[in-house]
Amino acid sequence: MMLRIGLTGGIASGKSTVSDWLRNNHFPLVDADRIAREVVAPGEPGLQKIVEAFGRRILLEDGSLDRAQLGELIFHHEDLRQSLNSIIHPLIRSRMRKQLETFEKEGAPVVFLDVPLFFEGSFEGWTDKTIVVYVTESNQLRRLMARNNLTEAEAMARIKSQMPLEEKKKRASAVINNNGTIRESEDQLIRILKQWGIK
Repeated sequence: MMLRIGLTGGIASGKSTVSDWLRNNHFPLVDADRIAREVVAPGEPGLQKIVEAFGRRILLEDGSLDRAQLGELIFHHEDLRQSLNSIIHPLIRSRMRKQLETFEKEGAPVVFLDVPLFFEGSFEGWTDKTIVVYVTESNQLRRLMARNNLTEAEAMARIKSQMPLEEKKKRASAVINNNGTIRESEDQLIRILKQWGIK
């Protein structure tokens, strides 16, 4: 039976560092962020539904989704965020299920589900175990401001739109403390996998 492991964290917590290590070491990975981009690509029904809901103002000149514009809208308006989620979440979940079925048919012993909003989206029932990539809020804020060139208020609005990392830590099967170096985080991941009998 295939072991399913959820991987999550918070915005700018360094989860992608962990998922990159898994990918580079050839572990099967269902990447919700990548799927979220695929379902709103030009020509996809998801993009058409978003345009119907939000208008053409959320499109770039080439017809692709203006993520910055859409992000600005939804981070400050809960009703708009819920409207967007009701459009894209079913599409993402459907594609994730198909990928899981494919890995299972191929006989993969373990698969990782990289889902930023794992707990917010109620994915606990999809997995056997969960790893949370954790940083302090001050580090999260500093990294997000630097990475996305945001003001403190803009960055904090994005952090506060998610479940606090302290709460996610409590729900996790294992926690990677990502306040140190990338190497330290990778070493923690390797220890967790060994404890769970994953090679």
